[in-house]
Amino acid sequence: MRDDRLLEMRVFQAVVDTGAFTAAAHSLGVSQPFISQTVQRLEQRLETKLLHRTTRGHRLTTEGERFLAVARRVIEAVEQAEADWQTNDSQVEGHLRVSAPIAFGLDRVTPLMPAFLARHPGLSLDLRLTDDTENLIDDQIDVAIRMGRLPASSLMHRRLCRLQRIVVAAPALLERFGVPETPAELERMPCVAWDGSREHLNRWRFVVAGAPVTFRAESRFKSNQGMSLYQMCLAGFGVMRIAEHLARPAIADGRLVQVLADCTDVDDGAIYAVFLPDRHMVPRIRNFIDFLVEAFKAPPWEEAAPIADVSS
Repeated sequence: MRDDRLLEMRVFQAVVDTGAFTAAAHSLGVSQPFISQTVQRLEQRLETKLLHRTTRGHRLTTEGERFLAVARRVIEAVEQAEADWQTNDSQVEGHLRVSAPIAFGLDRVTPLMPAFLARHPGLSLDLRLTDDTENLIDDQIDVAIRMGRLPASSLMHRRLCRLQRIVVAAPALLERFGVPETPAELERMPCVAWDGSREHLNRWRFVVAGAPVTFRAESRFKSNQGMSLYQMCLAGFGVMRIAEHLARPAIADGRLVQVLADCTDVDDGAIYAVFLPDRHMVPRIRNFIDFLVEAFKAPPWEEAAPIADVSS
Protein backbone atom coordinates (compact mmCIF):
# COMPACT_ATOMS: atom_id res chain seq x y z
CA MET A 1 0.00 0.00 0.00
CA ARG A 2 1.38 3.39 -0.98
CA ASP A 3 2.11 5.71 1.93
CA ASP A 4 2.38 9.38 0.94
CA ARG A 5 2.75 10.86 4.40
CA LEU A 6 6.43 11.72 4.03
CA LEU A 7 5.74 13.18 0.58
CA GLU A 8 2.97 15.35 2.06
CA MET A 9 5.34 16.59 4.73
CA ARG A 10 7.96 17.52 2.14
CA VAL A 11 5.41 19.41 0.04
CA PHE A 12 3.99 21.23 3.07
CA GLN A 13 7.48 22.21 4.20
CA ALA A 14 8.27 23.52 0.70
CA VAL A 15 5.11 25.66 0.66
CA VAL A 16 6.06 27.24 3.98
CA ASP A 17 9.74 27.70 3.10
CA THR A 18 9.09 29.26 -0.32
CA GLY A 19 6.08 31.29 0.79
CA ALA A 20 3.68 30.30 -1.99
CA PHE A 21 2.14 27.29 -3.72
CA THR A 22 3.49 28.37 -7.11
CA ALA A 23 6.98 28.92 -5.71
CA ALA A 24 6.88 25.52 -4.02
CA ALA A 25 5.87 23.90 -7.30
CA HIS A 26 8.72 25.65 -9.08
CA SER A 27 11.14 24.66 -6.33
CA LEU A 28 10.21 20.99 -6.43
CA GLY A 29 9.76 20.74 -10.19
CA VAL A 30 6.09 19.78 -10.07
CA SER A 31 2.82 21.42 -11.06
CA GLN A 32 0.99 23.96 -8.91
CA PRO A 33 -2.19 21.80 -8.88
CA PHE A 34 -0.12 18.91 -7.50
CA ILE A 35 1.06 21.11 -4.61
CA SER A 36 -2.48 22.35 -3.88
CA GLN A 37 -3.99 18.87 -4.02
CA THR A 38 -1.28 17.43 -1.79
CA VAL A 39 -1.75 20.08 0.90
CA GLN A 40 -5.53 19.71 0.66
CA ARG A 41 -5.22 15.93 1.03
CA LEU A 42 -2.95 16.41 4.05
CA GLU A 43 -5.44 18.75 5.75
CA GLN A 44 -8.29 16.34 5.06
CA ARG A 45 -6.36 13.44 6.53
CA LEU A 46 -5.42 15.43 9.65
CA GLU A 47 -8.92 16.94 9.82
CA THR A 48 -7.50 20.37 10.53
CA LYS A 49 -6.58 23.58 8.75
CA LEU A 50 -2.83 24.08 8.43
CA LEU A 51 -2.84 27.26 6.32
CA HIS A 52 -5.02 30.37 6.24
CA ARG A 53 -5.31 31.27 2.54
CA THR A 54 -5.88 34.86 1.45
CA THR A 55 -5.62 36.79 -1.81
CA ARG A 56 -2.17 37.90 -0.69
CA GLY A 57 -0.87 34.44 0.09
CA HIS A 58 -1.13 32.29 3.19
CA ARG A 59 -0.05 32.07 6.81
CA LEU A 60 0.28 29.16 9.18
CA THR A 61 -2.48 28.34 11.62
CA THR A 62 -1.54 27.34 15.15
CA GLU A 63 -2.02 23.72 14.12
CA GLY A 64 0.09 24.37 11.01
CA GLU A 65 2.98 25.70 13.10
CA ARG A 66 2.86 22.60 15.31
CA PHE A 67 2.70 20.25 12.33
CA LEU A 68 5.55 22.03 10.54
CA ALA A 69 7.81 21.52 13.54
CA VAL A 70 6.93 17.82 13.60
CA ALA A 71 7.37 17.49 9.82
CA ARG A 72 10.85 19.04 9.95
CA ARG A 73 11.89 16.61 12.69
CA VAL A 74 10.50 13.62 10.81
CA ILE A 75 12.20 14.53 7.51
CA GLU A 76 15.50 15.19 9.26
CA ALA A 77 15.22 11.93 11.20
CA VAL A 78 14.56 9.90 8.04
CA GLU A 79 17.57 11.40 6.27
CA GLN A 80 19.81 10.94 9.31
CA ALA A 81 18.65 7.36 9.82
CA GLU A 82 19.65 6.45 6.27
CA ALA A 83 22.96 8.27 6.58
CA ASP A 84 23.78 6.54 9.90
CA TRP A 85 22.77 3.10 8.62
CA GLN A 86 24.50 3.25 5.28
CA THR A 87 27.99 4.27 6.31
CA ASN A 88 29.87 2.61 3.45
CA ASP A 89 29.36 1.16 -0.02
CA SER A 90 28.58 -2.33 1.21
CA GLN A 91 25.68 -1.03 3.31
CA VAL A 92 23.96 1.02 0.60
CA GLU A 93 20.52 -0.56 0.42
CA GLY A 94 17.01 0.19 -0.72
CA HIS A 95 15.36 1.09 -4.01
CA LEU A 96 16.50 3.76 -6.45
CA ARG A 97 14.33 5.28 -9.19
CA VAL A 98 16.19 6.94 -12.04
CA SER A 99 14.84 8.76 -15.10
CA ALA A 100 16.89 9.28 -18.28
CA PRO A 101 16.32 10.29 -21.92
CA ILE A 102 15.72 7.23 -24.09
CA ALA A 103 18.73 7.46 -26.41
CA PHE A 104 21.24 8.42 -23.72
CA GLY A 105 19.72 5.92 -21.31
CA LEU A 106 19.99 3.03 -23.77
CA ASP A 107 23.35 4.02 -25.21
CA ARG A 108 25.25 5.21 -22.14
CA VAL A 109 23.42 4.65 -18.84
CA THR A 110 22.17 1.07 -19.16
CA PRO A 111 25.63 -0.38 -19.99
CA LEU A 112 26.94 1.09 -16.70
CA MET A 113 24.28 -0.47 -14.49
CA PRO A 114 25.76 -3.98 -14.10
CA ALA A 115 28.91 -2.51 -12.56
CA PHE A 116 26.93 -0.18 -10.28
CA LEU A 117 24.59 -2.91 -9.05
CA ALA A 118 27.50 -5.32 -8.55
CA ARG A 119 29.10 -2.70 -6.31
CA HIS A 120 25.88 -2.39 -4.25
CA PRO A 121 24.27 -5.84 -3.91
CA GLY A 122 21.68 -4.56 -1.43
CA LEU A 123 20.32 -2.00 -3.90
CA SER A 124 17.61 -2.37 -6.54
CA LEU A 125 17.16 0.13 -9.37
CA ASP A 126 14.24 1.15 -11.55
CA LEU A 127 15.47 2.90 -14.72
CA ARG A 128 12.71 4.83 -16.48
CA LEU A 129 13.57 5.85 -20.04
CA THR A 130 11.52 8.70 -21.45
CA ASP A 131 12.07 11.79 -23.56
CA ASP A 132 9.48 13.64 -21.45
CA THR A 133 10.56 15.71 -18.45
CA GLU A 134 9.21 13.89 -15.41
CA ASN A 135 8.31 15.53 -12.11
CA LEU A 136 10.66 14.24 -9.45
CA ILE A 137 8.05 14.32 -6.71
CA ASP A 138 4.95 13.36 -8.68
CA ASP A 139 6.74 10.47 -10.41
CA GLN A 140 8.79 9.56 -7.33
CA ILE A 141 12.13 9.96 -9.09
CA ASP A 142 15.33 9.99 -7.02
CA VAL A 143 17.66 11.09 -9.82
CA ALA A 144 16.80 12.45 -13.27
CA ILE A 145 19.39 12.73 -16.02
CA ARG A 146 18.69 15.87 -18.03
CA MET A 147 20.31 17.13 -21.22
CA GLY A 148 20.56 20.74 -22.38
CA ARG A 149 19.92 23.88 -20.38
CA LEU A 150 18.34 23.53 -16.95
CA PRO A 151 15.46 25.89 -16.13
CA ALA A 152 15.82 28.02 -13.03
CA SER A 153 14.63 26.12 -9.96
CA SER A 154 15.83 25.07 -6.53
CA LEU A 155 16.35 21.50 -7.70
CA MET A 156 19.95 20.51 -7.11
CA HIS A 157 22.15 19.19 -9.90
CA ARG A 158 25.61 17.95 -10.69
CA ARG A 159 27.17 18.33 -14.09
CA LEU A 160 28.18 15.02 -15.63
CA CYS A 161 29.79 16.23 -18.86
CA ARG A 162 29.44 18.68 -21.70
CA LEU A 163 26.75 18.26 -24.33
CA GLN A 164 27.47 19.01 -27.96
CA ARG A 165 25.17 18.25 -30.87
CA ILE A 166 26.60 18.01 -34.39
CA VAL A 167 25.09 17.73 -37.86
CA VAL A 168 25.51 14.36 -39.54
CA ALA A 169 24.25 12.36 -42.49
CA ALA A 170 24.67 8.87 -43.88
CA PRO A 171 27.23 8.52 -46.72
CA ALA A 172 24.51 7.29 -49.10
CA LEU A 173 22.46 10.45 -48.50
CA LEU A 174 25.46 12.67 -49.26
CA GLU A 175 26.09 10.75 -52.46
CA ARG A 176 22.54 11.53 -53.59
CA PHE A 177 22.28 15.17 -52.52
CA GLY A 178 25.87 16.33 -52.25
CA VAL A 179 27.70 17.69 -49.23
CA PRO A 180 26.27 21.00 -47.93
CA GLU A 181 28.92 23.70 -47.73
CA THR A 182 26.78 26.29 -45.92
CA PRO A 183 23.77 26.06 -43.59
CA ALA A 184 21.62 27.54 -46.38
CA GLU A 185 22.31 24.47 -48.51
CA LEU A 186 20.52 22.31 -45.96
CA GLU A 187 17.30 23.68 -47.47
CA ARG A 188 17.73 21.35 -50.46
CA MET A 189 18.30 18.27 -48.32
CA PRO A 190 15.88 15.98 -46.48
CA CYS A 191 16.11 16.08 -42.69
CA VAL A 192 14.66 14.21 -39.74
CA ALA A 193 12.96 16.31 -37.06
CA TRP A 194 11.67 16.17 -33.52
CA ASP A 195 8.00 16.28 -32.64
CA GLY A 196 6.26 17.15 -29.37
CA SER A 197 8.09 18.68 -26.40
CA ARG A 198 11.50 18.49 -28.12
CA GLU A 199 10.57 20.53 -31.20
CA HIS A 200 12.96 23.27 -30.08
CA LEU A 201 15.78 20.90 -31.10
CA ASN A 202 14.75 21.44 -34.73
CA ARG A 203 16.42 24.86 -34.58
CA TRP A 204 20.00 24.16 -35.58
CA ARG A 205 22.40 26.93 -34.63
CA PHE A 206 25.44 27.90 -36.70
CA VAL A 207 27.93 30.77 -36.80
CA VAL A 208 28.76 32.10 -40.27
CA ALA A 209 31.28 34.95 -40.66
CA GLY A 210 30.90 35.68 -36.96
CA ALA A 211 27.10 36.02 -37.14
CA PRO A 212 24.58 33.55 -35.68
CA VAL A 213 22.48 31.63 -38.21
CA THR A 214 19.56 29.37 -37.38
CA PHE A 215 18.27 26.65 -39.69
CA ARG A 216 14.80 25.28 -39.01
CA ALA A 217 14.70 21.54 -39.77
CA GLU A 218 11.50 20.28 -41.39
CA SER A 219 10.83 16.69 -42.31
CA ARG A 220 8.37 14.22 -43.78
CA PHE A 221 9.31 12.06 -40.77
CA LYS A 222 9.04 13.35 -37.22
CA SER A 223 9.27 11.55 -33.90
CA ASN A 224 9.23 12.40 -30.21
CA GLN A 225 11.85 9.69 -29.62
CA GLY A 226 15.52 10.26 -30.33
CA MET A 227 16.46 6.66 -31.14
CA SER A 228 13.80 6.59 -33.84
CA LEU A 229 15.30 9.68 -35.48
CA TYR A 230 18.79 8.21 -35.14
CA GLN A 231 17.75 5.02 -36.93
CA MET A 232 16.21 7.02 -39.78
CA CYS A 233 19.40 9.06 -40.10
CA LEU A 234 21.51 5.89 -40.23
CA ALA A 235 19.18 4.54 -42.92
CA GLY A 236 19.96 7.57 -45.10
CA PHE A 237 16.53 9.16 -44.85
CA GLY A 238 17.70 12.59 -43.73
CA VAL A 239 20.27 14.86 -42.13
CA MET A 240 20.13 15.09 -38.34
CA ARG A 241 21.57 17.25 -35.59
CA ILE A 242 22.49 14.71 -32.95
CA ALA A 243 24.30 14.43 -29.62
CA GLU A 244 27.92 13.35 -29.85
CA HIS A 245 27.48 10.26 -27.68
CA LEU A 246 25.59 8.68 -30.61
CA ALA A 247 27.27 10.51 -33.47
CA ARG A 248 30.97 10.00 -32.74
CA PRO A 249 30.99 6.16 -32.71
CA ALA A 250 28.92 6.11 -35.92
CA ILE A 251 31.35 8.55 -37.55
CA ALA A 252 34.30 6.44 -36.43
CA ASP A 253 32.99 3.30 -38.12
CA GLY A 254 31.79 5.08 -41.25
CA ARG A 255 28.04 4.84 -40.76
CA LEU A 256 27.69 8.64 -40.50
CA VAL A 257 29.61 11.67 -41.73
CA GLN A 258 29.78 15.04 -39.98
CA VAL A 259 28.96 18.08 -42.10
CA LEU A 260 29.31 21.82 -41.48
CA ALA A 261 31.71 21.25 -38.60
CA ASP A 262 33.47 24.57 -39.17
CA CYS A 263 30.32 26.61 -38.51
CA THR A 264 28.36 24.48 -36.03
CA ASP A 265 27.71 26.58 -32.93
CA VAL A 266 28.88 25.42 -29.52
CA ASP A 267 26.01 24.15 -27.37
CA ASP A 268 25.41 26.05 -24.15
CA GLY A 269 24.02 23.05 -22.29
CA ALA A 270 25.41 19.96 -20.57
CA ILE A 271 24.32 16.60 -19.22
CA TYR A 272 23.25 16.75 -15.58
CA ALA A 273 22.07 14.57 -12.72
CA VAL A 274 19.13 16.39 -11.08
CA PHE A 275 17.68 15.63 -7.64
CA LEU A 276 15.58 17.15 -4.87
CA PRO A 277 17.40 19.58 -2.56
CA ASP A 278 16.93 17.56 0.61
CA ARG A 279 18.00 14.23 -0.92
CA HIS A 280 21.65 14.76 -1.82
CA MET A 281 22.94 13.15 1.37
CA VAL A 282 20.85 9.98 1.08
CA PRO A 283 23.57 7.35 0.55
CA ARG A 284 21.96 5.44 -2.33
CA ILE A 285 21.38 8.71 -4.22
CA ARG A 286 24.78 10.16 -3.41
CA ASN A 287 26.56 6.96 -4.42
CA PHE A 288 24.68 6.75 -7.73
CA ILE A 289 25.45 10.35 -8.64
CA ASP A 290 29.11 9.97 -7.65
CA PHE A 291 29.24 6.85 -9.85
CA LEU A 292 27.86 8.78 -12.84
CA VAL A 293 30.21 11.72 -12.31
CA GLU A 294 33.19 9.37 -12.32
CA ALA A 295 31.89 7.41 -15.33
CA PHE A 296 31.48 10.52 -17.48
CA LYS A 297 34.50 12.45 -16.24
CA ALA A 298 36.19 11.61 -19.54
CA PRO A 299 33.31 10.86 -21.96
CA PRO A 300 34.39 7.91 -24.12
CA TRP A 301 32.64 9.22 -27.22
CA GLU A 302 34.89 12.30 -27.33
CA GLU A 303 37.75 10.03 -28.40
CA ALA A 304 35.66 7.97 -30.81
CA ALA A 305 36.19 10.19 -33.86
CA PRO A 306 38.03 13.42 -34.64
CA ILE A 307 36.07 16.51 -35.57
CA ALA A 308 36.18 16.52 -39.35
CA ASP A 309 34.27 18.34 -42.01
CA VAL A 310 34.03 16.54 -45.34
CA SER A 311 33.50 19.85 -47.13
CA SER A 312 36.83 21.28 -45.98
